[in-house]
Amino acid sequence: MALKQRLDQRQIQKLILAPALQQAIKLLPLTNLEIREVIDEELAENPMLELEEESEDKTAEAAAGPESTEKAPPEGEASDDSVIPEENVAPEPAELAEGEEGAEFDGYFEQYFDDGFRSYTPERKEVPSLENFITRKPSLWDHLDWQANLTFFDPVDKKIAEVIIGNINEDGYLTLSEEEAACTAGADLERVRKVRAMIRMFDPVGVASLDLKESLLTQMDQLNLVNDITRSIITQHLPLLEKSDYLQLSRVLGIPLTEVKYHMEVIKRLDPAPGRKYSQDRTAYVVPDIVVTKEGQDWKLTLSNEGLPRLRLNSYYRRLLHQASRSNPEALRFLRDKMKKALWFLRSLDQRDRTIYRVAKYIVDKQKDFFEKGLEFIKPLTLMEIAQEIGVHESTVGRVVANKHLVSPEGVFSLKYFFHKALPGDLGEEVSSLRVKNRIRKLVEGEDRGHPLSDIEIDDLLSRQHLKIARRTVAKYRKQLGIAPSHIRKRKFMVEGNNS
Repeated sequence: MALKQRLDQRQIQKLILAPALQQAIKLLPLTNLEIREVIDEELAENPMLELEEESEDKTAEAAAGPESTEKAPPEGEASDDSVIPEENVAPEPAELAEGEEGAEFDGYFEQYFDDGFRSYTPERKEVPSLENFITRKPSLWDHLDWQANLTFFDPVDKKIAEVIIGNINEDGYLTLSEEEAACTAGADLERVRKVRAMIRMFDPVGVASLDLKESLLTQMDQLNLVNDITRSIITQHLPLLEKSDYLQLSRVLGIPLTEVKYHMEVIKRLDPAPGRKYSQDRTAYVVPDIVVTKEGQDWKLTLSNEGLPRLRLNSYYRRLLHQASRSNPEALRFLRDKMKKALWFLRSLDQRDRTIYRVAKYIVDKQKDFFEKGLEFIKPLTLMEIAQEIGVHESTVGRVVANKHLVSPEGVFSLKYFFHKALPGDLGEEVSSLRVKNRIRKLVEGEDRGHPLSDIEIDDLLSRQHLKIARRTVAKYRKQLGIAPSHIRKRKFMVEGNNS
C-alpha cells in the first residue's frame, strides 16, 4: 500500500479558554500584594491604563473650598474599602467591537476615563543601601561550607568534605554511606571517616551523622557527658525510648523510675534534628482580604483593598484611537488591541472582587453562630455547596479561597478554615468535624491524668453528647490534634508524678 499525503477537513467540538478568561482565572487566587505586582506590570505595558492620582483630587477639593469636602463622591467611584453589594453589581461589558462608541460603553467605563494625558511614572522613594541588608539567612550547607573552608586545606579533604556536605539533608543527616562517599570523592575509606568525624563536630554538632543514635552520641561527646546509663539508653534501648515506656526501661536497666526521669531530661536536651536550626522556613505575615464587623444585629462584610491602586482609562489615547481609524490602519490595530486588553483587565479585576465578595458573604451568613458564639457552633461547609449557591464552578470557589484570609472579632482565619467534613449527629443534624475535634481536645484536657481516656472511652463520651462517630475516626482526629495514645500519656504522668 502506497503512502501519500492528502488534505481533509474535519469539524470537531473543542473547549478553548479565551485569553480574557485565562486572565480572569489567573487573578482569582492572587493575594492583594500579588495583584499589585500584576497591576504594575499592566501599567508598564499598556498606555491605555493609568493610576488615578489622589493628589490632584485633593488639590481640586482645596480649591473648591471646605464645603466641597462634605459632598458625596462622584457616582461610579468607590473607596478603597468599599462594600460591593450584589444588587449594585454592574453588568458585564460585551466584547469590544470595531468602532464601538455607544452610550452603554461610555457609561460602564466612565469611572475609568480621564480627560488629560499623564504618563505613568513609578513613585520614587529613598531606600537604604542594599549593602545594609542580607538577602536571606545562611542555609545549613552555606554554614557548613564556610566551616569546611576554614578547616580543610588539603585538596583531597576538601573534595571529601564537599561530597559529604552536599549529601546532608535538611535534618542534618548524611544520605549516603561512607563507602559511597569514598567512591564519589575518589578517596580511601579511612580518610572519609576522618573527615566526617571532624564535620560531625561542626556547628550544629551532630550533622553528617548516619542515624539518630550517632547524632545523639556525638552531641554527648561534645558536651563531655560520660554517663554510661544515658549512653546505654541511646545505644541499646531507643525503641523503648520512642514508646515512652519508662517502666520497662527501669526494669531493664535495674534503676528506679526517678533515675530514669533524670536520664530522660539529659536526652531531651539533645537535638534529634540538628540541621533544623538553619531551616529556611520564614514567618508568613497575613494581610486579611476581607474584614467582618458587627453593626447592631447584622454582620457587615468589607473587601480590604488597602494598598491597591485605582485605575482609569486615559481618554487621550481613546481620542487617538478614533483619529487613527481615519488615518493610520497600523496605529488603529495597535491602539484597538491595547484598549481591548485594558478593558478586559479592568473587567477581570471587577469580576474578581465580585466573586470574592459573594463567596465571603455566603461564608459569613452560614457561620453567623460561629462568629457570635464560638467554635462549638461552627457548621460544616463544602466548596460544592457554595458553588451551587452562587452559580459558579467548584474550581472557581477553590481558587477564590486560596491564599485569602478573613479578619473578624473572633480572630484571623484562612477562608479554607471554614471548609471541613460534615458528620451525622444522633438528632439528624450535620456536625462539623472541627467541632468534634474541639470536643476531643477538651475531653483530654479535663481527663484524670492517672487514668487517661482511651479512644473507646472518648467515643462513648461523644455518643452521650449526641456525636456518634467510629472509634477509628476518634483515633484519626486525636492524631491530627497531636495527642498521644492513652498508654503513653499515662506513662509520662507516672514519671512526672514519681519525680515530684
